[in-house]
Amino acid sequence: MKTNVSLSTEIPQELHESLQRYLDEHPSWDQDRVLAAALSLFLLQNSQNKVEQNPQTYRSCAQVYLETLFD
Repeated sequence: MKTNVSLSTEIPQELHESLQRYLDEHPSWDQDRVLAAALSLFLLQNSQNKVEQNPQTYRSCAQVYLETLFD
């Protein structure tokens, strides 16, 4: 079962403008999809040395990342 959690955050104006330009150029993507891909990639890249400690978390992040990219 796929569960979504809503987040509310503030980002710098420059980042928001870049996100808007990207979304304007890629109509098949939306803000939620971009943020899910970015967050899951960040978690994958920063937990590489801890895969042995919690392989289920790593696999879950990888699954979200790949599903987001190829959705």
